[in-house]
Amino acid sequence: MRGYFAIGVEGISKAMNVGSLFRSAHAFGASFVFTVAAAYPRGEGGKSDTSDAPGNVPFYSFPDVASLLLPKDCTLVGVELTDDAVELPAFRHPAQAAYVLGPERGALSPALSERCGFVVKIPTRFSLNVGIAGAIVMYDRLTSLGRYPRRPERPGGPAGELAEHVFGDPKIRSKMEKFRDKPPPDETAETD
Repeated sequence: MRGYFAIGVEGISKAMNVGSLFRSAHAFGASFVFTVAAAYPRGEGGKSDTSDAPGNVPFYSFPDVASLLLPKDCTLVGVELTDDAVELPAFRHPAQAAYVLGPERGALSPALSERCGFVVKIPTRFSLNVGIAGAIVMYDRLTSLGRYPRRPERPGGPAGELAEHVFGDPKIRSKMEKFRDKPPPDETAETD
């Protein structure tokens, strides 16, 4: 997959939620993680971030929206339940993106929303936990921009070969492929 992504939060109050989000970001291959106008005590967040994401990927703590600095050509994408947000399944992710989620009991600030190139929403009946919402966005990015074949029309896995994956070439075997690796029985061998 070309490009990169980052994910962060604004005004968060629960370090455990941030820790969960950052752990998922680390697992999905985020280039960096960040907070905006939020206190994130790593020790508290580390209780849910067992991968120590801020110790393994760059972590930025911006004191306010005005100080938020992103790489050139990086599109800021807000994740928020608003009427005019694009529903995530219909969204084409930018190659270089930084996703930002709002606080648990609130929304992205107007100042941060103004800076977003896009705002997307997960089509749910009500808001989700910040860590869960972020994981869904990252999974959607991976499945839509990764080198995966179209989903089959019928239940089950892909019928053909898989394209090279972001993290290498996974080998998925059908039940019949298990037997192809074994040599055929020797028909000339004597039986007891």
